[in-house]
Amino acid sequence: MAAKEKITVIGLGVIGGSYATALKKLGYTVYGADCDAETVKKAVERGIVDDAATTAEAFIPISDIVVIALYPKQVEGELKKISGLLKDGAVITDVAGIKSHFTQRIESILPEYADFVFAHPMAGREKKGIDYADDKVFKGANFIITPSKRNKKSSLDTIERLAREMGFRNVMRLTPEEHDKIISFVSQLPHAIAVALVNSDDRQFDTPRFVGDSYRDLTRIANINEKLWSELFLGNKDNLLSSIREFEKYLDIIKKALENDDKAALEEEFIRATKRRTEFNKEL
Repeated sequence: MAAKEKITVIGLGVIGGSYATALKKLGYTVYGADCDAETVKKAVERGIVDDAATTAEAFIPISDIVVIALYPKQVEGELKKISGLLKDGAVITDVAGIKSHFTQRIESILPEYADFVFAHPMAGREKKGIDYADDKVFKGANFIITPSKRNKKSSLDTIERLAREMGFRNVMRLTPEEHDKIISFVSQLPHAIAVALVNSDDRQFDTPRFVGDSYRDLTRIANINEKLWSELFLGNKDNLLSSIREFEKYLDIIKKALENDDKAALEEEFIRATKRRTEFNKEL
């Protein structure tokens, strides 16, 4: 039986920390790197990693797989730091929520002897930091890989294997453009709606005393990491604007039905939504 790969996770926030936790439980040797010394200390003390430091340089030459769990704009800079240290045949992957804008730039600085598999775990938490890292968020979640022309089949298969081992249920392969388009709808638009809903509260009443499950469920993701999500929104703004405009069309249908006291039109929209959501439930 082949020995398990050695893996370095760069960025031990909620996603990177969750990756490290999951991979360590699976028996991999896991190294961690984070610019925050306190985070490094916690990762080692809690057994999330086998070893950790504030920089990854010591771990990269002995790592078969490197996970860069940083914000999209930080990935390129980090790769430049470690590219000369990568092991021959190393596989690098990321967790960024947008792809099209940086795929070509990343590959332009990647050594020929290494492979970068772009990936997006569709899981996470509204909190940030290693204190909220938990591998349970991956169980039954979706995982997207965006292959490039230079990817080796073995590299793609390695990242898919890791995803499935960590508990992801559906592992899909899309082009970067397809990824960014669907993500604008299933991830970014819901966050935009949640933020707008919370901010539209005129504070006339003590709102928390009156909310039910519907408001709680819709606004859970309004507790948002402002630095990460502003970067994600702007990095995919054309797709997100398109999704927002399409959403506005259907909100306007409801608005006009109310203005016209059109009960039939409201019922038609409700029936359409119920049918679609029921079909959606079958896929869960």
